[in-house]
Amino acid sequence: MGRKFTAEADSVVVIGLGRFGRAVAESLAQTGHEVLGIDESPQIVQEMSGILTHVVQANSTSVEVLRQLNVGDFKHGVVAIGSDLESSVLSVLALSELGVPDIWAKAVTERHGKILRRTGAHHVVYPEKTMGERVAHLVTSKIIDFIEFDDDFAIAKTRAPADVLNKTLAESALRRVYNVTIVGIKRVGEDFTYGQPDTMVRPGDLLIVAGPTRDVEAFAGKT
Repeated sequence: MGRKFTAEADSVVVIGLGRFGRAVAESLAQTGHEVLGIDESPQIVQEMSGILTHVVQANSTSVEVLRQLNVGDFKHGVVAIGSDLESSVLSVLALSELGVPDIWAKAVTERHGKILRRTGAHHVVYPEKTMGERVAHLVTSKIIDFIEFDDDFAIAKTRAPADVLNKTLAESALRRVYNVTIVGIKRVGEDFTYGQPDTMVRPGDLLIVAGPTRDVEAFAGKT
């Protein structure tokens, strides 16, 4: 291999540069992180060479190959391989054996995710499942945007329901009535503002709401 990479304090190695891996790597690079991209496809490596600072064609299932690339020095590792279960699992295992302290891995099924966790992944993500659930909320409710976390907690963007209009957040007592918190308000033509007790809700305002998933959905359903 002959090529080594020096990992900076918050560097990330992304293994598998398909649609998901590419999106992760590009987003990390755009936010100023040092990224090493690894893929077995020479065509993909060529395409990404003008986008990422470091990208290499290599077999990510080989501990020795990754060691030669100094991957063990990276603080974060993302295994974005989804279609090839064996390569996905072996890549996670290789990162684990090299002592990478923070390993993220993409899974396509619950079984795949369980195997990845047992192999050494600290975090498992299900991009297709997560996006499917998000779209379902957008299609079947009045929520404009929606993010749900693992612990049954959600953040949503929705329009203000009629019973909170022209009232301050303190007057609406949303936490007591709906068990949700208004994180912030976006008003047309104005900057985003964080929710304060004296913040007035006006017609047309967009609310950023946080709380238990069912309560957020119920609140948004009143708009």
